[in-house]
Order: sequence, then C-alpha cells, then structure tokens
Amino acid sequence: MKDACLALCLSLLLTIGGEAVAAQQAVPADRFSSCMSTLRGEAASKGVSAASFDRLTKGLAPDLSVLEFLDYQPEFRTPIWDYLAGLVDDERVADALAMREKWLGPLAAAGERYQVDPDTVLAVWGVESNFGRNFGKRPLVTSLGTLACFGRRQGYFRGEFLSTLKILDSGDIAPERLVGSWAGAFGHTQFMPSTFLRLAVDGDGDGRRDLMDSVPDALASTANFLHRAGWRTGEPWGYEVVLPAGFDTSIAGRSNKRPLAQWSARGVRRADGQPIAASAAAAGLLLPAGPRGPAFLVFRNFDVIYGYNAAESYALAIAHLSDRIKGGKPFVTPWPTDDPGLSRRERRELQTLLAARGYPIGEIDGMIGANSRQAIQAEQKRLGVAADGRPGQKLLNTLRADPPSR
Repeated sequence: MKDACLALCLSLLLTIGGEAVAAQQAVPADRFSSCMSTLRGEAASKGVSAASFDRLTKGLAPDLSVLEFLDYQPEFRTPIWDYLAGLVDDERVADALAMREKWLGPLAAAGERYQVDPDTVLAVWGVESNFGRNFGKRPLVTSLGTLACFGRRQGYFRGEFLSTLKILDSGDIAPERLVGSWAGAFGHTQFMPSTFLRLAVDGDGDGRRDLMDSVPDALASTANFLHRAGWRTGEPWGYEVVLPAGFDTSIAGRSNKRPLAQWSARGVRRADGQPIAASAAAAGLLLPAGPRGPAFLVFRNFDVIYGYNAAESYALAIAHLSDRIKGGKPFVTPWPTDDPGLSRRERRELQTLLAARGYPIGEIDGMIGANSRQAIQAEQKRLGVAADGRPGQKLLNTLRADPPSR
C-alpha cells in the first residue's frame, strides 16, 4: 500500500510538473503570437504590407537563447589589452594587405566616391567579419522577432525587425541568406537593418544592395556610412602621444576637445617623435587604460569611427588597424599589465595545448568560448592561480614549458 501511494504521489508530481512546464512554454508562445499581431498592425507604417508580413513571418517561432546575450558586450567587459590583441594582430594585418590588393578597384572607387580613407573601410571589414569569414549564423527574422517581443529594448528591436522585413520584401537579399549576429547585424561589414535601409548602396552596379554576397556593395556602403557620419578627408583619426610626468588627467576624454596648441603647451608630445602640427584642429585625450597606458590625441574622424559601434575600444581597434595597414607600428607605450593578451595565433596555440591535456576544446579556432574557458579555469586551479578563465601570456608560457604527461 505504501509503495502504491508513493507511485501515485510520484505520478501526480510528474503530471503537475509536466503541466507546469507546458504552461511555462505556452506563455512565451502566447506572448510571441500577441506581439506578432501588434507588429503586423505597425508594419504598414514602415512600408511592409500585411500580405508581406504574413508571408515573411509564416511559421516563425522565438529563439529565447538570444536573450542571454543582451547584457554582454566584449567591448565593455574585456580588458583593452585582450580586446586589441585579438583584433589587431600580424595575421589580421597580413590578411588586410592581401584583401587590399584583391579588392583594390572597389576600395579605391568607394574611397574616391565618398571621400573617405579606403584603409579605414578595409579595417572595418576586417574587424566586423574577418573579411567575410564570420558573418554569424542566426536568421535575422528569428533573432530580431524574439528581441522585439522579449527582454530589454523591445522598442529598438521592433524597429530593426520591421526593417528586416522591408529588406526582404524589397528583394535586395534572399531570406535564406539573411543571417547574422544575435542582435541582427549582418553582412561583410555588419550593418543593422535600419542602417542598411538608410545607407546601403549598390557598389557593383547590379541594381541590388547586397551586403551578404557582394564585397563591392559592402565596401561602398561602409564608405557611405563614414561619409554621412562626417568623415574629414585628409585628416588623421589621431595618434599616440606621451604625457609629461604629473600630467593632470582630469582634462582627458574623447569629447573634451581642445586646440592642439593647448596640448603642446601642457607638454604632450607625439610618441613617434614627430612634432604636433600647428593646426586649428581640436583633439581630445583618450586614455583607454588610464594614465599608465597608451595615450592618444583623437580628432573628429575618431568620433566618426566610434559612431559605427559606440565603444571607444572598438573605435581604437579600427583606427589602429587602419594605421597598421598603412605600415604603422604597434603602440609605443605598453599596456599597464604584467600579463598581456594573446593574438589569434597564440589563442589557437593555447587551445592546442589544452586539447593535448585532454580537455574537450572542440574546434581549434582561436575563439575562446565556453569549452576553452572551462579548460583554462581547470588549469588555473591546478596551477594555484586565480581561476578567472582568462587567456593570457602567463598561462600560455606556463603550458609551453610544461608539456602534458603521457
């Protein structure tokens, strides 16, 4: 009798639990359906007919996994020396030079048409998609439809979702090709849908604006973005400087621009030894790692790059890569850390060393994902250091000197 009661109780618990799970799963479905109905009513004001809305959203279901990314942006969470090490390395520079030679004509045409620096356009392409190798794989309609109905910033993502439908309705890009990041950025230079509608152009003359499969379209569209944002031809984005001892850093800040003569009067000098030009141009002092790290005087063109992705670390990566493409050198002042970041080649080496120790790394691709971080944490615990999962030079050098036992 007792066993029968236990069985009955267990059966009831499983039934109740199953009903609870089913109810939890039904709530998002109901909310999503209601949200889509509301968006359908708004679509016409954005130039998307009800018939097109129904056709393009038929069978659409939410992907709630995208909500996990809403509060994570590497530009703001990753130490600047790690962020730059992975984006501007010798490998990226070599790739950029090869791509510049391959696409010299479209790059030159875009630069001339929009009066912007072709190497900055090239740098955006390299950082945004690794020259077309990493587009992202999430269907934009699914990701943006989910973000339009759940989580933070629904108003913003509703606009991007309807913009996506308009792009598809226009026929510029085929539905099966419109994939990208979790947040909806897509193509060679990762435009958001609303940016595409405003600024994408036809760079190859085929009558379509296709950032997925046309490099000339992507390069011309990016040049148009920089032009419309206020690029000043012939002016630098900025340059690295050295501060005098005891410098008052309270006046630093990208937006706190002052005439160059004032910076010179305060003892600021260029790190490459060249004089600060006697110019009417105003510059702000950027200290991305504080007063002990590299310092930069930045001009209007830096602000233009910042407008592409509102993070100073991102803008610095683009600016620095454009300089390296032109033959510039790494920064003179080292980052204020005793454990610098790893290039992508070094990250692949670290993954290889971890895999040799039996960790399930997966693909050796230089992307430090969950598997790599768990393996790094395990090794850090074994070594008796802080298990923060961060890949750095210290760990790499330690593993190089400590081959796995057989």
